[in-house]
Amino acid sequence: MDTIAAIATAAAPSAIGVVRVSGENALAVLDRVFTPANGKPMSEQPARTLVYGAARDAEGRVVDHALAVWFAAERSYTGEPSAELHCHGSPVVLDETLRAAFAAGARQAQAGEFTKRAFLNGRMDLTEAEAVVDLIDAETAEAARNAAGQVDGALRRLAERAYDALLDVASRFYAVVDYPDEDVEDASPAEVGAALAEVEATLAELLATHARGKIVKNGVATAIVGAPNAGKSSLLNRLVGYDRAIVTPVAGTTRDTVEETALVGGVLLRLIDTAGLRETDDAVERLGVERSRRAVENADLILALADGSRARSAEDEETLALAAASGKPYLLLRTKSDLGGNGEGIAVSSVTGEGLDALEAAVAALFPALPPKSGTLLTNARQADAVARALASVRAALDALRSGMTPDAVLTEAEAASNALGELTGRTAREDMVARIFERFCVGK
Repeated sequence: MDTIAAIATAAAPSAIGVVRVSGENALAVLDRVFTPANGKPMSEQPARTLVYGAARDAEGRVVDHALAVWFAAERSYTGEPSAELHCHGSPVVLDETLRAAFAAGARQAQAGEFTKRAFLNGRMDLTEAEAVVDLIDAETAEAARNAAGQVDGALRRLAERAYDALLDVASRFYAVVDYPDEDVEDASPAEVGAALAEVEATLAELLATHARGKIVKNGVATAIVGAPNAGKSSLLNRLVGYDRAIVTPVAGTTRDTVEETALVGGVLLRLIDTAGLRETDDAVERLGVERSRRAVENADLILALADGSRARSAEDEETLALAAASGKPYLLLRTKSDLGGNGEGIAVSSVTGEGLDALEAAVAALFPALPPKSGTLLTNARQADAVARALASVRAALDALRSGMTPDAVLTEAEAASNALGELTGRTAREDMVARIFERFCVGK
């Protein structure tokens, strides 16, 4: 493969910036753009050792005093000779260093091309590659732990055990069919059934993690609903820590949904502040109310607010009825507790912070944290689809076996399950699907 280069750190001033190079001529490129202070070219320096020296621009002028390191193919991220220059994090310095790498024979790396090369060179499978993006995008410690576990191969190992079991079932059938005259021991239906049942249990348990995996990765879509002036925008602002939504004493201020994220009880909530629920002749406000109802339909959690400083109104009752009818988990919050009042629900005050600890505890109870072992949550639709298809085929193979159908019927379904699991890990993934996966990556990763 040709040699690629890219800036691997954010395009903003920072303490340190990294330029990555990978490909057959990576070390030659590094020799052109970096001069070690000890006088020996990088090609004569030991691998995996940071070396101090001068980074040079395309004209050979010193642009920074930096550190450089190179990696042999068998010990690199991409599975091919690679190098990194650790410069000061000036965008100008990084751009000039990258321009020098291009002048030395490298080309601009495409989005995700470093990780794609790691996959193509067998350094990681697709689940590990996708986890790299999840790790970069992680917004909670739980999401980071799960992604780190997948980068380490936790999901791959689970999938490969099921894949190997299916392969063993198929090979036993093929041996008997292809070599009838040989002394090949036929697998008994009981043995095959036990193997398939074990794979079924593994895949069913794995598929069940998808709901939690989506929450860990994307957060909980949370609709904040209530009558006008129930304190929805004030609660949003309190949870996110700044004045994100406009708050006034005038009812109907919020005309559209306002979205923001906040960590509540260790759970990432994607908060949606909605327009107050009420009948109105104002066309714009009416559109806002319609969007509020759609937000409830699409939410994973509903925070139903009622102004606790006054008597329960018909609009409050409508809010509760809407939350209950949604079939989604919901929490009733009695707002403005600093102004007095009592009643059912969690009493909260966006002014004093009263009750927010109780809200956090309630959210944490609805979405409990992962056990210490993580890394085996399915976090995207592609993974869930592959596992679902594999599970359906395994169950079809079991049905064929139990109903006494010919071995080839069992074999066909077992192979279909294997192919689906191969798509999960990348063994049998189509080229266009692989390309689509790596399009999600940033340049430099």
